[in-house]
Amino acid sequence: MTSSTKPVRANHQDIRIGTMVRANGDDPAGYVRQIIAHGFESIEPFFWQTLGGKDIPRLAAEIREAIGDSGVTVGALGIFGNPLEDQAQDRETLAGWEALIDNAHLFGTDIVAGFTGRVRGRPLEESLPRFKEVFGRLAKRAADKGVRLAFENCPMEGSWKTGDWNIAHNPAAWELMFDALPDDNLGLEWEPCHQLYYLIDPVPQIRRWAPKIFHVHGKDATVRWDVVKEHGVHGKVPFAFHRTPGFGDTDWTRVITELRLGGFRGAIDIEGWHDPVYRDDLEMTGQVQGLRYLQRCRGGEFVANPQ
Repeated sequence: MTSSTKPVRANHQDIRIGTMVRANGDDPAGYVRQIIAHGFESIEPFFWQTLGGKDIPRLAAEIREAIGDSGVTVGALGIFGNPLEDQAQDRETLAGWEALIDNAHLFGTDIVAGFTGRVRGRPLEESLPRFKEVFGRLAKRAADKGVRLAFENCPMEGSWKTGDWNIAHNPAAWELMFDALPDDNLGLEWEPCHQLYYLIDPVPQIRRWAPKIFHVHGKDATVRWDVVKEHGVHGKVPFAFHRTPGFGDTDWTRVITELRLGGFRGAIDIEGWHDPVYRDDLEMTGQVQGLRYLQRCRGGEFVANPQ
């Protein structure tokens, strides 16, 4: 960390605003060094499907060194694949869950997040026995190390009837999952984006599920209601698309209010690389605007009470 980089001061320490970092990349620590100066307060290093041969203790040390004395924290670790199936890559995903659980403490976090996986091509309920078998073991492994597991709510174009990646995309599925495994260290990595895509109002959902929300992705959506009315949701014209917070339909002031009222303490890490406008050369422009927007929704600058 250079002397010209000022440490981040999180204005409201109970909820931090940060961003996701591709841990599969060539130099994730270098990426962290570049973005710290923008004011991100937390990061979620994440892997797509497998750890890609990464030495996880070494990566943790490199990221800790990159963070330095900035005050940035690791809000969660992520791995996004299908740990329920038995192809070679699926087995690597499962091994990745195990390795991140075992090494989460080296990053300074107690949350590992990702997709549940599912039995491919089958109705959602048929994945529950395998879910219970795999995550029953992982939940115990995690509990023994003081780690919580959080399931992202992305459908990955799946539905109740079929899919390839994830069963944790619908409130009815959450009921089934947490009935099957009521472990206290199993919860959600929640975001409003995917709920809006289902035309679900995400805010009342927080009131019901706040105790199970361990980590939040800062991702939003825009629903084109004129397209819905003219073409429906399965027509040629896209009826919705993902957005960076501040550019979509969600009132994040209400979201953060409900999260606070529900007792949430943790990080909202922006999930970039999805916005159709703020992408490519405008990616970090959009993410930094999202950061500032979420900080305003959180309450702006911290002001100490009179003594």
